[in-house]
Amino acid sequence: MSQQFDVIVIGAGTGGYIAAIRAAQLGKKVACIDEWKNAKGGAAPGGTCTNVGCIPSKALLQSSEHFEQAQHHFGEHGISLSNLKMDVGQMVARKDEVVKQNNDGILYLFKKNKVSFFHGRGSFVKAVDGGYEIQVTGDKPETLVGQHVIVATGSTARALPQAPFDEETILSNDGALRIGSVPKKLVLIGSGVIGLEMGSVWHRLGAEVTILEGLPTFLGAVDEQIAKEAKKAFDKQGLRIELGVKVGEIKKGKKGVSVAYTDAKGAEQKIDADKLIVSIGRVPNTQGLNPEAVGLPLDERGAIVVDADCRTSLPNVWAVGDVVRGPMLAHKAEEEGVAVAERIAGQHGHVNFNTIPWVIYTSPEIAWVGRTEQALKAEGVAYKAGSFPFMANGRARALGDTTGMVKILADAKTDEVLGVHIVGPMASELISEAVLAMEFRASSEDIARTCHAHPTLSEATKEAALAVEKRALNF
Repeated sequence: MSQQFDVIVIGAGTGGYIAAIRAAQLGKKVACIDEWKNAKGGAAPGGTCTNVGCIPSKALLQSSEHFEQAQHHFGEHGISLSNLKMDVGQMVARKDEVVKQNNDGILYLFKKNKVSFFHGRGSFVKAVDGGYEIQVTGDKPETLVGQHVIVATGSTARALPQAPFDEETILSNDGALRIGSVPKKLVLIGSGVIGLEMGSVWHRLGAEVTILEGLPTFLGAVDEQIAKEAKKAFDKQGLRIELGVKVGEIKKGKKGVSVAYTDAKGAEQKIDADKLIVSIGRVPNTQGLNPEAVGLPLDERGAIVVDADCRTSLPNVWAVGDVVRGPMLAHKAEEEGVAVAERIAGQHGHVNFNTIPWVIYTSPEIAWVGRTEQALKAEGVAYKAGSFPFMANGRARALGDTTGMVKILADAKTDEVLGVHIVGPMASELISEAVLAMEFRASSEDIARTCHAHPTLSEATKEAALAVEKRALNF
């Protein structure tokens, strides 16, 4: 006998679990299906972000940053240490505990909001009267029928054809988060978010890290001025980043892996490493979903085809997050999940793709929202730019981290903020002010005339806004 629901959500990643909770808040009878398992075989909702992405990587970044501070910077504060060591096992155990807390938190939220959770894989069976039949396969198979179905199955790491993941020597983001000891030599292919963050973790802990990037420019999606500043900081740290390379044969041996590549000058090179992390992007995940059973179309990338409101071509079938078009960001999935739940309830959900922030949690952090200077030039948009360096910010000096700047781009005629780009300490937190400003279509003068507490890093944002009109006060 099948169980009936108003809404069935397939996937309990950031987009899925948030969609389920919001739909339940709006009075719907909701089921959420997720197959992710913890080490003991129990439910581990939260998807890639919670289990092998955003959350565990930040835990490792925090641990490695503490170690680096203790090793290189505590002396400046009059703090002396002897016999400093890093227990990688304990670092990984702490990371696992942080993940578990998030898993448990989601299960609690399901219970609190009366969302029925099913541990297993959800797949389409057929369209039926009243909606769609969904099969749950797992320890306790179930048959569900939902009037509405929200697909939130996320994405998976893209592998190189010549180097499939074994998660021991050739690693995806999953294996990269479970390395049990500091590798002597580590190679990463791809200088995107995952490559830079994982490279930073293990470089801080003593690994010799080389990042191979196929593109000729560093962080091409980032504002050029900000990217150059970040690259300068990484070079100073000793993080080796090679651009414009073409990766060739990858050989796995008993003691590690060798990577053959052609460098930017066309010379043949080879590098040996203990571990290889491949971070060349992600692909939509529809494994086991059985979309063909109901005629749910996929595009050439394997993503579910949706319109601007996340509707598929099937009535009452929706899709959100990494499995559809747009940036593969957890907070983008969350916004789409809320919007879809509200649309199902007859409300007007809202997602503004122009104000979705991006963050890279390296040291220095990199964060941005809106358009870059090179994009505005290409579009022929008349603009004004203002920037302010953290070296002129009192709080940054007190922190001992004055790397980077805040940069604001505003419309030349209306002064509306078109983009904000930050490289430096706590950029991930500072960017929220910019997102809010852009959501309310604020001008640079609006930011400049807003009182910011002193001494704070956020004053750099105010000063950058002042600099748009060439009237910065502290630089």
